[in-house]
Amino acid sequence: MEKAKVYFTKELTPEAVVRMYEALQIALPGKVAVKVHSGEAGNQNYLRPKFMEQMIGHVNGTVVECNTAYGGERNTTDKHKKLMEAHGWAKYFKVDLLDGEGPDLKLEIPNGKVLKENYVGKNIVDYDSLLVLSHFKGHPMGGFGGAIKQLSIGIASTAGKCLIHSGGAVDDQNTVWSHTAQQEVFCEAMADAAGSVVEYFEGKAAYINVMCNLSVDCDCCAVAEDPCMADIGILSSLDPVALDKACMDLIRQSTDPGRDHFLERVTSRHGEHTIDAAAKLGYGTKEYELIEL
Repeated sequence: MEKAKVYFTKELTPEAVVRMYEALQIALPGKVAVKVHSGEAGNQNYLRPKFMEQMIGHVNGTVVECNTAYGGERNTTDKHKKLMEAHGWAKYFKVDLLDGEGPDLKLEIPNGKVLKENYVGKNIVDYDSLLVLSHFKGHPMGGFGGAIKQLSIGIASTAGKCLIHSGGAVDDQNTVWSHTAQQEVFCEAMADAAGSVVEYFEGKAAYINVMCNLSVDCDCCAVAEDPCMADIGILSSLDPVALDKACMDLIRQSTDPGRDHFLERVTSRHGEHTIDAAAKLGYGTKEYELIEL
């Protein structure tokens, strides 16, 4: 596989997000699903809707999310809709909870290392293309959260999230936390699930990672650590694997005093194993050319 192109700017503005998308030279066709992280109630680090407004408007996209599999304000459709309103997403954009109603869509993963199927919100069939707008940061379970996490846990339905966390053992949120998979199995399950979504939108997806508010905790945490590193910038690619790899390389190359704390979170959770597993599945590469704009 030839090197992927990953674009990078140190500028962190709404206009820069649009420029990073335009650098990809892709016109996402038809109705565009824009995957964001809505941010758990109480979280201080999530990217605000206003920051994304120009980008989402640029593709005339619909903000999409899925319900969670743990306690909080996003684990039922009613609560999640109220939070999307409270956090301002519904004020600026059309919003669609993909698994808000009805049966899930099952995506087959014939070559999956751990999972042979992935459950996503059935409303995904209403969209022709996908833009993944990720806030790159740490994560208490995955080590870090970027494009691959958004493609896997982010787009999985509640049942799909349970399958990923349990390594395919259960799809029920009442039992999943007593069936959690070994860490590397969990990472491989994320890679499997992400690959099924990449395949579903093959050739009609783009990925942007925003490296700011670099906490070791995810936006899913109601109580999250404050950022431990200075902001780095925005990256974009048509390859989600290369994109996440480039972000982790920028973390490792950083001289920021908070770098080691961030890396401890990633390494203690075997986070980069997700990138390795995704590359082995073949829907992306760890080899990339970083093009600074």
